[in-house]
Formats: sequence, C-alpha cells, structure tokens
Amino acid sequence: MSVGDVLAQARSQAGLTIAQVSQQTCIRETIIRGIERGDFSACGGDFYARGHIRSIARVVGLDPEELVREYDAVHGAPHEITAADVFEPSTPIRLKERRSANWSVVMVVVLALVLGYGVYRLVDHGASPRPVAASGGHPKASTSPAARPSPTPAAAPHPHRLVIRLTATQDCWVEFTRPHGQLLFQVYVLSGSSRTWHFKHAVTMQIGNPGGISLTVNGRSLGHPGTYGQPVTLNFGPGQKLLRTATG
Repeated sequence: MSVGDVLAQARSQAGLTIAQVSQQTCIRETIIRGIERGDFSACGGDFYARGHIRSIARVVGLDPEELVREYDAVHGAPHEITAADVFEPSTPIRLKERRSANWSVVMVVVLALVLGYGVYRLVDHGASPRPVAASGGHPKASTSPAARPSPTPAAAPHPHRLVIRLTATQDCWVEFTRPHGQLLFQVYVLSGSSRTWHFKHAVTMQIGNPGGISLTVNGRSLGHPGTYGQPVTLNFGPGQKLLRTATG
C-alpha cells in the first residue's frame, strides 16, 4: 500500500473525516485529499510533504517516521548537507606569514615611554597645588561640568550578526536556505519547545505553520508571522529587519 492509502485507511479506522483531520493539523482539506490519492504536488515540495505526512500520521495514530521513510523510498531522500558546506567561506582566507619582532624598534619605543613618563612626573610635581578647604584641609570638590566624567555609551547590537529565535505552540517544520537557493538545513520543532539560530549571512526562512509559532529576530518580536497551516517564506539579513515576506 502507498503512503496515501495507509493514511486514508487509518483515518477511516479512527472514525475521522478529512475536515476533522484538517482542523487538528491546520492543513487544508484539498492537500489532505491529494495526499490520500498519492498526489503530493499541492504540498509545495518534498520537505513540506514530509511535514504534512508527520502531522496527519500523529492524528490518525500511525508512526510518522516509518511513513516518511516510505515516502523517501519512492520520491528520493533529501540531499544531506555537511557542516563544512554550510560554514565554508565563499572567499578563501589567506593567513599572513608571521614575522619575527624587530627588537631595536621595541627598545626605542620602550625608551621613549620611560622618558615621557619621567617628564610627566616632573611637570606634575612642579605644578601649583590645588586649593583646599579652610576647615578640613581636603581638596575642594570641583563643580565644573567639564570635571564630571562623561557617561559610557551603551554597546550597540552587532550589525553583522543575525539571531533568530522560534517558540512553538504547535508542531511546525522550518527550512533555512541561502538567498540564492542553497539548502542549509531542515528542522521539525515540536509544540512547547524553542529553538535559536545564529547566522553571519542573509538567510531565507520557510515556516510550515506560522500561526503556531512566535518569532523574534535580533531581539525584536515579530509575533505570529502568518496564519495556521499556510506556509510563509521570510528573508532576513544580518543586523537588519525583515527584508521580504512571501506566502507558500
């Protein structure tokens, strides 16, 4: 039996209609009917189809991973990307040859520092003493605004990093690619869990169930980036806000 036949038979044995399965999985009824007929074209790709199979299998009481393996056996397993492919720099890094220290230059710099410090101490001791208060003999505190230390400015967020945090209230699959289409990785986030990802380059993020998750990018909350069961595609750049949104 095909994956669609197994899901249809299990749904019938569980006494569920397609509409009831759609309500529990947030997957459109037309997509569920197509999957049961063995037509996965409306899913939008193999990754989306695997996510739909997992969601439907859980509702009708089947092992989702066994059905996904059956799907991969027919349609082909996804190409596995290694960590070296993800983090390999686009431009080779050239390491400069380390040169030995020029000790004559070092000695000249040290001597100049010692002489400079001696001159500073001589001038400091020869300066006129500061006025003192008549009662206590302690130096009088300066009230000049110039004498007050300037506040240290707060550190600004790093402009070349991208931090994405996802919190799921329902099961949701997520896929990350580079803007030109190279697949980085795929992940399935279960309800009640959170995941955080760090990038140093722009990414395209596809979310299968945007209504069931909350999204925060570089510390800024985006809330629910879409509706339940309607995949969306988001584009982000390092240190930037949301660049572009598209529905799947």
